[in-house]
Amino acid sequence: MSPRKKSKTKSASHMVPEPDITPNVFLNLTTHTDNFDTNPLPLSWGASDPLVRGPILCTIRHQSQRNAIGAHSGSYCIYTGLAVAAGKLDPDYMPNLTLTSPVFPIGPFPSWSDPKKIASIDPFGHVTTQAYKAYLDKGFDIRPTIAVTKAHIDLPETREAMKAGRLKADGVILKESGQSIVSKCAVEPVWYLPEIARRFECTEGELRQAIFRMTNGMYPELITRPDIKVFMPPIGGLTIYIWGDPATIPDEDIPLTCRVHDECNGSDVFGSDICTCRPYLTHAIEECIRTAQNGGCGIVVYFRKEGRSLGEVTKYLVYNTRKRQEGGDTAENYFDCTEQVAGVQDTRFQALMPDPLHFLGVTKIHNFISMSDMKYNAIVNTGIKIENRIEIPKELVPEDAQVEITAKVFHGYNAGETYANVDAEDMKNTKGREYNY
Repeated sequence: MSPRKKSKTKSASHMVPEPDITPNVFLNLTTHTDNFDTNPLPLSWGASDPLVRGPILCTIRHQSQRNAIGAHSGSYCIYTGLAVAAGKLDPDYMPNLTLTSPVFPIGPFPSWSDPKKIASIDPFGHVTTQAYKAYLDKGFDIRPTIAVTKAHIDLPETREAMKAGRLKADGVILKESGQSIVSKCAVEPVWYLPEIARRFECTEGELRQAIFRMTNGMYPELITRPDIKVFMPPIGGLTIYIWGDPATIPDEDIPLTCRVHDECNGSDVFGSDICTCRPYLTHAIEECIRTAQNGGCGIVVYFRKEGRSLGEVTKYLVYNTRKRQEGGDTAENYFDCTEQVAGVQDTRFQALMPDPLHFLGVTKIHNFISMSDMKYNAIVNTGIKIENRIEIPKELVPEDAQVEITAKVFHGYNAGETYANVDAEDMKNTKGREYNY
């Protein structure tokens, strides 16, 4: 059933149980599968009908009926606790969602009912007020995990591209002011644990135990509630930016340009030149605008995966190690420094990354603005075709980022013609600046 159409069910309200309201004075350290008062709402992940699939219920109002572990808002859920502690937020407050529905439609697509394609976000997370109106009308506190809106984006690099003649205003995609017009989605992580475990080649039990252990027991229900298969982790989500008509995305005959970008606050926001993150991001946006102006569509998926998901503190510790090591900051030791500090080179593990592309109905990318072999392999392994891989132009690579780009190309990033023939000698000779600290 399309979430935008009326249900063919005679009466959706007959399928909806009565809500069980938990008093806010009640505090339970954990719950167990066989507790007499546990009765989670049924959830059939992968069902194409949202009513058959069932809503994600992960608010404190219905403790006995919750069918997800964790909390809404990712890492920001802690601030909700602070707001309650400070007396600024009533824990019984229910949001008024009347005017929050998506400003443009997305889906449904066949990928929504395939857990192998979507298991880290809720494909019905943006249509809560439509698909689960019967639950809301009965008093269930069910909240969206995806918000869909529109915006104007103003980047100095876009204005520079206009001055240089690479881009021209058309008033539809790009204004004379240099602002580009986008559609965008904010997405919270919602993990279906059995499929997450399959992708990481471990058992569901091993996955639950590892998360429980590495969060210092933060979520005991990972162990005590094996019947609950959905987890809303306390991590950053993602944002999808779309230039052009989103309705064209599933059409393989219409050009689609795409970049999947992992957050780098130092470069993306403040312009640090030790990496290529902002230049590659703004180059991708320029290509997305150009594609949209030519009748296609452009997508940037922006993940909150700071420092290869190791965090910004770890990233800065790695910077110090790189700059202070004997022989200086060389491409030869680029990855070794990360492993020396963090014990691992990268924890992004791109197995979950293609999910938002499948949420949008992507089946073919004509221009993939990325050199990452890990991202490319993860995407094509889920059935999405990639026609062209576009490397970052050499003139956009900052001086101190030569270490990064050389090391990545040598270790398997797509070099294209621009970075061909990087060898061991280049790895030894490519050095970053000295900071003398």
